[in-house]
Amino acid sequence: MNAVEKIIDKAVHLVEGVLAVFLLLMVLNVAFDVIMRYFFHNSSVAMQEMEWHLFAIIILYGIAVSLKEEAHVRVDFLFERFSARIKAVINIFGTVFFLLPLALLIITGSFTFVHDSWTIGEVSGNPGGLPFLWLIKGMIPLSFIFLVFSAIGYILRNIRKFQEAGR
Repeated sequence: MNAVEKIIDKAVHLVEGVLAVFLLLMVLNVAFDVIMRYFFHNSSVAMQEMEWHLFAIIILYGIAVSLKEEAHVRVDFLFERFSARIKAVINIFGTVFFLLPLALLIITGSFTFVHDSWTIGEVSGNPGGLPFLWLIKGMIPLSFIFLVFSAIGYILRNIRKFQEAGR
C-alpha cells in the first residue's frame, strides 16, 4: 500500500512541477499581451484566449495537487481539535462520499460535452481566436480523472495515518 501511495504522490508532484511551468508561461503571456496592448497598441485575441486556457489547466489540475498538499477547503477551526484518528476518518469519509462521487459525475457528464465539441470541430467564436476548442474542454474529464487518482493516494495516506495513530 505504501508503494502505491508513493507512486501516486510522485505523479502528483510531477504534475505540480508542470503546473508551475504553466503558471510561468501564463505570467509571461499576460506580460507580453499588456506590453503589446499599451506600448504598441496591438493586441492578439489568441494570446488573450491562451491566458484563459493556461489558467483553466492550472486550476483544473491544481485541485488534485491541493488535495495532496492538504490545501483544500475545510472547517479548520473544528478540524484542528480532533485526534489524528478522527481526522483520518473524516478525510476518508469526505473523499469517498463527497469528492469521488462528484468527480465521477463530472467525468461522465463532461465526455459528451468534449465529444460534441470535437465532432463539430469547435473553434473560438472570436475572430483571431484559438482553434481546437475541444482540446481545452478535454482537460475537464482528464483533470477529474487525475483528481480521482490523487484521491486514491489521499485515502491511502489517511488509512496509514489512522493505523499509525492507533499504535
